[in-house]
Amino acid sequence: MDEALQRRGETIRRKVLGDDYVDRAIKNSDAFSRPFQDLLNEYCWGTAWTDERLDLKSRSLLNLGMLAALNRMHEFGIHFRGAIRNGLTDEELRAALVQIAIYCGIPAGVEAFRVARSVRDEMDQKGEC
Repeated sequence: MDEALQRRGETIRRKVLGDDYVDRAIKNSDAFSRPFQDLLNEYCWGTAWTDERLDLKSRSLLNLGMLAALNRMHEFGIHFRGAIRNGLTDEELRAALVQIAIYCGIPAGVEAFRVARSVRDEMDQKGEC
C-alpha cells in the first residue's frame, strides 16, 4: 500500500465529497471493511482523482455518465453532490443529464433527474448550494 498516495486520495475525496461523508464512511467501517476504505482512498481517489491531466469538473462529468449507465443511482447521487462541489453549473449539469438520457435511455435520464433534484433539495436545505 502506498500510504502517501492513500493520504492524497483521502484529501481529494474529502474535497469532492465533503468531510462529513468521508468521516461517516470511515467511522462506519470495521476491521473487515476498513482495508476497503484504504483501497478506495489509494486506488480510486489517489490514482485517478489526483491525476491532474483531467480537472475535477471533467472527472465529475465522467463519473455521472458512467454511474447512470451502470444504474448505480446511490453513487450517482453522491457524485452529483460532488459535481456541484467541483463547480459544475446548473446548465452544465442539466446538459449532462440530458445527454445521459439520450445515450443511456430515457428511464436512466428520468432517474438521474430525480436523484439530482433530491440532492439539490437536500443541499438547498443545508445551505450548500
